[in-house]
Amino acid sequence: MRCYASSVIVNLCRSPLISFLYERGWRQNFSRSGFPGPDEEFRMAQEYFKPAEGGLLVDVSCGSGLFSRKFAKSGTYSEVVALDFSENMLRQCYDFIKADGTISEENLALVRADVSRLPFASGSVDAVHAGAALHCWPAPSNAVSYHAIISEICRVLRSGGVFVGTTFLRYSSSMPAIARPLRQLWQQFMARSNYYIEEEIEDLCMSCGLTNYTKNVQRSFIMFSAQKP
Repeated sequence: MRCYASSVIVNLCRSPLISFLYERGWRQNFSRSGFPGPDEEFRMAQEYFKPAEGGLLVDVSCGSGLFSRKFAKSGTYSEVVALDFSENMLRQCYDFIKADGTISEENLALVRADVSRLPFASGSVDAVHAGAALHCWPAPSNAVSYHAIISEICRVLRSGGVFVGTTFLRYSSSMPAIARPLRQLWQQFMARSNYYIEEEIEDLCMSCGLTNYTKNVQRSFIMFSAQKP
């Protein structure tokens, strides 16, 4: 079921219509699941990324570049790369950059690539951000594929580099145990069974060689951070 759910989401994200709507109503609905909103998510991510200030930040599965543009405008990083597999999402990102007029194209690059095969040398990236992304990644064999993707992120990070991600949780630790099976059934019905629980995300990061794992959970929202030793 997770394979089906991921393939559906990937195809949606490549759609011109969804790419157009992502920042025009779609992303705003995430607040229903506990996402605090882009401005607060950006502030939280910046706190986690303090060790990476002045370095290269790659925003993987960046979508329409909502956070890529914020990172670039902050002036905190020497360069920001907005990376996504969807051509249409990157076109939207480019259109937003042009419409903004305050973002320098000298330190923001748009790259189309697969998150499981990042086009960067090992140890060359200071920070990787994956905003509302994990549940969108293709997972034909579930944990094996997610392990490969996070291992790839670990590969490109320098020693001391930081990985920060946000995603939807299947359920949080605060949800009563009696309610969890019903939530899982509902997510399967909605083709969302590729959502993880808190412990699974931590285990994936640790098993890929990342350390210093921390998290912030609000209802079904999680922001987590991990560091390459």
